[in-house]
Amino acid sequence: MNALSLAGEPAAPADSSQYLTFLLGGEMFAIGILSIKEIIEYHDLTVVPMMPPSIRGVINLRGAVVPVIDLQARFGRPAAPVTKRTCIVIVEVDEPEGGAQVAGVVVDAVSEVLEIAAADIEPPPLFGAGVRTDFIAGVGKVRGRFVILLAVGRILALEALPDGATLVEAASLPGGGHQAQSLLPRGAPAAG
Repeated sequence: MNALSLAGEPAAPADSSQYLTFLLGGEMFAIGILSIKEIIEYHDLTVVPMMPPSIRGVINLRGAVVPVIDLQARFGRPAAPVTKRTCIVIVEVDEPEGGAQVAGVVVDAVSEVLEIAAADIEPPPLFGAGVRTDFIAGVGKVRGRFVILLAVGRILALEALPDGATLVEAASLPGGGHQAQSLLPRGAPAAG
C-alpha cells in the first residue's frame, strides 16, 4: 500500500503525516497540514463578476488579493449555507514553474489535526465518494471511519475551472493587478 502526496503522486516514505480535517456537506475531508497557512473566519468577500460558480470571490489578506473557492461547488454540489462555524482555510501550493499559489477554501467547519499513518492510507477509489477522483489524493482510515484526503494542488488548478478565461477580469481589481495575475490560466493575456 502506497502513501500519496497531496498532488496525487507517490509520497516519499514516511511513517505518518498530519492532516487538517474538516466537514463539508456532512462528510469528513482532510488537507495535508504543510499546505495550510492559516484558518480565518468567513467574512467580507468581494464578489468578482463573471467568475465560475466555484469561486465565491476574493478577500484582502494583509494586502494580497486571495481567491476564495467554494469546495462544495467545485465538487459539483450545491453551496452550503454560511453558518457561524463556516471558515476559510488559506492554503499555499507550490507551482510547477516556481512560486506559490495562495487561495482560500470555504469549509463548513474545521474539526481537528490528525496524524495518519502511511499504512492507513488507501489510493483514491475508482468511483463514488461524490467527488471527482482526480481531486482525491487518498482515503485515510481513522478510528474506524474514512477521511477523504484531498489533492489540494489539483483542486486549485484554476485553468481547469469552467470559464477559466474570465479570470482575466480579476486583473482589473483595484490594487489587484499583479496578485490577480497569478489567478490567470497559463498563457492567458493580462488585462490592461
